[in-house]
Amino acid sequence: MTELRLGPLLRYVDWTGGGSATIWVETDRACTAEVRCADGAGGESATFLIAGHHYALVPVTGLTPDTTTAYEVLLDGEPVWPPADSAFPASTIRTPGAAAEEARVSFGSCRWAAPAAGESDPVGPDALDTLAVRLAAEPTAERPDVLLLLGDQVYADEVSADTREWLATRRDLAVDPGAQVTDYEEYTRLYYESWLDPEVRWLLSTVPSCMIFDDHDVTDDWNTSAAWVADMRRKPWWQGRILSALMSYWVYQHLGNLSPEELAADKLYAAVREAPDGTGLLREFAASADTEPSLHRWSYRRDFGRTRLLMVDSRAGRVLDERNRSMIDDVEADWLREQSLEAPGTFDHLLIGTSLPWLLPPLIHDAESWDSALCAGVRGDRWARRGEKLRRAADLEHWAAFPESFVRLTRLIARVGTGEDAPATICVLSGDVHHAYITEPHWPAGPGSTGPDSRVLQLTCSPVHNKVPAYMKFGFRFGWSRVGRALGRVLIRHGRLAEPPVRWRKQGGPWFGNQLMTLDLRGRKARLRLVQARGDSADARLETVLDTDLTGNR
Repeated sequence: MTELRLGPLLRYVDWTGGGSATIWVETDRACTAEVRCADGAGGESATFLIAGHHYALVPVTGLTPDTTTAYEVLLDGEPVWPPADSAFPASTIRTPGAAAEEARVSFGSCRWAAPAAGESDPVGPDALDTLAVRLAAEPTAERPDVLLLLGDQVYADEVSADTREWLATRRDLAVDPGAQVTDYEEYTRLYYESWLDPEVRWLLSTVPSCMIFDDHDVTDDWNTSAAWVADMRRKPWWQGRILSALMSYWVYQHLGNLSPEELAADKLYAAVREAPDGTGLLREFAASADTEPSLHRWSYRRDFGRTRLLMVDSRAGRVLDERNRSMIDDVEADWLREQSLEAPGTFDHLLIGTSLPWLLPPLIHDAESWDSALCAGVRGDRWARRGEKLRRAADLEHWAAFPESFVRLTRLIARVGTGEDAPATICVLSGDVHHAYITEPHWPAGPGSTGPDSRVLQLTCSPVHNKVPAYMKFGFRFGWSRVGRALGRVLIRHGRLAEPPVRWRKQGGPWFGNQLMTLDLRGRKARLRLVQARGDSADARLETVLDTDLTGNR
C-alpha cells in the first residue's frame, strides 16, 4: 500500500469566490494523490519524481465560498489521511466568500524543529506547536486565515542531535562541512524532522500557509557580499549545498505559494510533472537561479479579500557589486512597484513580507549603513577590508546594509501610502532577528507634504522556536537607547553618509521569547496581537503579551 510520507499541507486557498485550493503531499512511491471533501469538492494529481522522492500538489476545485469543509487524502484510492488513530479534529478547508473584508494573518520566523515528545526543550516551547495544541483543543476557536512563515523554516547549518547522528551514518563529519547538510536527501531529512511533528503536521494541514526563505534555509549569511559568495564557491561542497537548497525550496515551499493559474503557466512545473524523473530539470533550474538570479523570481503576491500581501525575496536576488549593491535587482524592484501601485483603492491593507526588517534599532541601522560605505571604499582599502570582516562577524546585511534599496523601498511606501485611495495601513512584516518589536517611521515635513496618509509600521516577530542569547538581548535594547542613537550618528558621519529619508521610534518591544504576531484586518481597521509560548513543553500555553488597535479612528 502506498503511504503518505509528509503532509498534507494546505497551501493556497482562493479568496475570489472561485472555490479552489491546493494541497501538497509527499508519498513513498509513484501514485495518484486525491483529495475528497465532505461537500463533494475535490481533485487529484499524479506524483512527480525528484531525487528518488515522490510529490504531488493537488488542485482542489468545486469548493463552496464562505464555507468550511473537512477533507481526506487518498493515494491510489486508499485513504491515508486523517490517520485512523488521529487524536486531532478533522483537517478542513475554509473558503472565504468573494466579498470577504476580514483577514486574520499570523506570522513569524526562525523555527528549529521541536524535540520529540517527552524530551526536554532547551529553548522553551515551540510557538507553532503550542498554537496547534490550542486550536485542536478548541475547534471553534478563532484561527488564522493564513500563516506567513518568514524564513528559516529549516536550518541547514545548525542541525539537531538526532540529525547529526543520522548524518554520521552517511559520511565522515570530520570532513568539511561537518554536521551540516550537503545534498538533497539530507534536506529532506530537515523537512521530515520539522513537519512530521504531530501538532505542526495537523496545523499545516488545516491552516493555509505562505513561505519565503532566509539565510539558514541555505546557510548563515547567505549572499552577504560578493566576497562571501566568492569564498563559498571555492569550497568543494558548496555547489551541492546551494543546488540542493534551491531544489528542495522549490519543492517543499515555493510551489505551494503559487495560485492554480500561476502553476498552470509555470513551464518548469509542467516539465517536471511530465518527465519520468524531474531531477535533472530542477537541478538545471537551481543552477541558473544561483548564477543568474535576475532571470527568476521567488517573490509573489497573494490577495486576502481587501488585504494584499507582497512576499519579497530579500536573499537570492541580491546585487552584490560593492559599488552597486541592491537588496533586490531592478526587475524585482519594478515588480514590487507595479504590484504595490496596481488598482489603487482596491485593497485596505498592504503587507510587505520580507524576512529581513526594513527598520532596525537605530544604532544597528546606522552601523550597517556605515559598514556598507566602508566596504565600498569610502575610507580606503584598509577600512574596506575591516568592513568586510565586520559585516560577516556581526551579520550586517539587512536593508540598511543596502542603502539605495532602503531609500527606494521607503519612497515606494510613501508613494503607495499617499492620496485618497491609500490603504489604511502599510505593514512591513519581518523576522530574522530573534526578537519582536514594533516601530513607526515619520517622514520629515516638506513643502506641501507631511508624509503618507496610511499608517506605516515595521512589525518584526522572531523566533517561533529558537534561542535568544543574552548578548543579543543587550545589543538590541542598547540599539534603541539614546546613547545608541548618538553612537549611530558618529558612525554615519565617519561613513560620509546622507541622513535616511525617515526617522522612526519604537512603539513596542523588544520582546524576547518564542512568539507569533497576528493581524486582525477588518475593513479599514487593524488590530495586532503578540503571543508567546510559555511554560514547559508538557504544559505549554500561549500568553498574550500585546493586543493593540493599530488604526484607531482612521
